Amino acid sequence: MPLIEIEKVTKQYHKGDETITPLHEVSLNIEQGEFISLMGASGTGKSTLLNLIASIDKPDTGKIIVDGVEITRLSRTKLARWRAANLGYIFQTHNLVPVLTAYENIELPLLLLPINRSERRKRIEIALRAVDLLDRSDHYPRQMSGGQEQRVGIARAIVAHPKVVVADEPTGDLDPNSSAQILGLLKRLKEQLDVTLLMVTHDATAANIADKQFRLDYGKLVQTGGIGFQPGISNDSDASAVSNKQDES
Repeated sequence: MPLIEIEKVTKQYHKGDETITPLHEVSLNIEQGEFISLMGASGTGKSTLLNLIASIDKPDTGKIIVDGVEITRLSRTKLARWRAANLGYIFQTHNLVPVLTAYENIELPLLLLPINRSERRKRIEIALRAVDLLDRSDHYPRQMSGGQEQRVGIARAIVAHPKVVVADEPTGDLDPNSSAQILGLLKRLKEQLDVTLLMVTHDATAANIADKQFRLDYGKLVQTGGIGFQPGISNDSDASAVSNKQDES
């Protein structure tokens, strides 16, 4: 059984008299431990799909099931608890709290969980070691490079041992060298932690490190590379088709 099941999900927005449908009856199955990348031009619904999987937003119709839990039916309170225990989010702009140290920024998700201070410290040190920043634990964001800030963001995303980690343009604000380091780190952590990772990116090089690559384009979610991809054969099966006329990221 797939870890993530997206079944005929539709999402619409209204701007005045205009109705915009970034996603229409999207279906996709993602297995435990898979690394999925999603590309597409600006405005094709990539971030919309990511936010639905992350339970930040809800679809108008359809359902999303993660590890047997239909998150689209959870109340706001239950969703917040589920998200804290099961999901990590890596942002393009890091989203670190400037007045908190690296250690304190990484600790934030753990404050929502019923664990004691000793266990929090243990998990934070493991996360810092995983991203090679143990010696920067007492540094503030202003004292770190962009690449180091993003590594803190990654440590924050994995510290609660989530089942799923979503990354929205994780290398978008970084120079080429820092980008390569972050991509290598994501791949290594995915393999070591067996976490299921979904990444939105505009960078083909970044997308290619994933196990499977998909593109949202002209209303279709099509596999473009990776495991199971067959060049010359349509890869927009019922499990990964998006039928829609207007898209918005």
